[in-house]
Amino acid sequence: MHDEWLELIHSLAEETSTRIILLVLDGLGDAPFHEGKTALESAKTPNLDLLASRAELGLGYPVGPGITPGSGPGHLALFGYDPIHIQVGRGVLSALGVDFELQAYDIAARGNFCTVDPETGFVIDRRAGRIPTDLCIQLTGRLQEHFTRTFPDVQIFVLPEKEHRFALIIRSEGFDPSITDTDPQVTGQPPLRPRALKPEAEEFARFIDALIEETRKVLADQQQANMILLRGFDRKPDIPLFPDVYKLKPIGIAEYPMYRGLARLVGIPTVSYSGKISEAFKIVQQEWENYTFFFVHVKKTDSYGEDGNFTGKVKILEEVDHYLPMLMGLKPDVLVITGDHSTPALIKAHSWHAVPYLLSSPYTRYVSDLKFTERDCARGTLGRFPMRYSMSFAMAHAGKLKKFGA
Repeated sequence: MHDEWLELIHSLAEETSTRIILLVLDGLGDAPFHEGKTALESAKTPNLDLLASRAELGLGYPVGPGITPGSGPGHLALFGYDPIHIQVGRGVLSALGVDFELQAYDIAARGNFCTVDPETGFVIDRRAGRIPTDLCIQLTGRLQEHFTRTFPDVQIFVLPEKEHRFALIIRSEGFDPSITDTDPQVTGQPPLRPRALKPEAEEFARFIDALIEETRKVLADQQQANMILLRGFDRKPDIPLFPDVYKLKPIGIAEYPMYRGLARLVGIPTVSYSGKISEAFKIVQQEWENYTFFFVHVKKTDSYGEDGNFTGKVKILEEVDHYLPMLMGLKPDVLVITGDHSTPALIKAHSWHAVPYLLSSPYTRYVSDLKFTERDCARGTLGRFPMRYSMSFAMAHAGKLKKFGA
């Protein structure tokens, strides 16, 4: 298994009928924005606050203090993996998220349709105005047809995800994926040219450069989605699977393909939902007797944070709170509510801030006057901790870990 911590947890894990819910509010953490308050502090969340008054609270570091995590490392930590030693390219997650069966020599990249200024060539919108998914499907189809005709010696797959996102898969044994991203991650700069990180990757960098030039021709008639940005070139890694490590029967429920990809990467089967909180929670109700672990992912907390939409982030938190009794009514043995990273509306991006964490079970030590906010989580009984310990906390409170040692 090559991970002493996972090996320990595997040796202690027991199969039981107890059930765990992990509710991930993507980008949950915030920074004071409106009248000195965060989104959690501004939202009316009576159900979350009631839970918090009898729960263990803390602040989790997905990677480490001061480190801004991507979604991949953030979720791997939540699933109990060491995100520093298990690094997965974003493209792998995108491909798995659209149910693409990656083969050993496949190289996957995450793609964004973007908007560039036709005169300067500078990126003016990295997400092409979040184009409708229907348009994404149409444009990826055009690219697929053109690439198949233009590069007949290489198998290329262009698969739509959601809105402006797509997955690009290159199937060729001879390529090395060690190249840089073309996404500058900011506006006001041109897309970057791929650069080989080692000599063996020079050929692949030239190939991607040529592919991007062909893309420019295909999208020349588009106003918003007139260019692409690529990042996270990688092959699928070989890692221990979640159901085997924890002896759980898990299911993942996520709207966005990439998060289904993250779950599938570690062996968690997934179902999709439309984005309505009530629909996701209803799936948990319907599948309650069939699984012992439920990973439920809510994306909009992150999307609103990235857009700087503080009011939107507050409203989605209030919507989660409104429907939370649907989960509480199931009386899970453990309910964890947290995020994979912080996305403050003040910053409009992922940040290094520790993530609020709530663990509810009949066995918690708690401080009864606390609410589910960043500042109160800082006063909670769990303190600040590496997020990869979330699963061992949950497993212990669910009675799924044997005693260690004599």
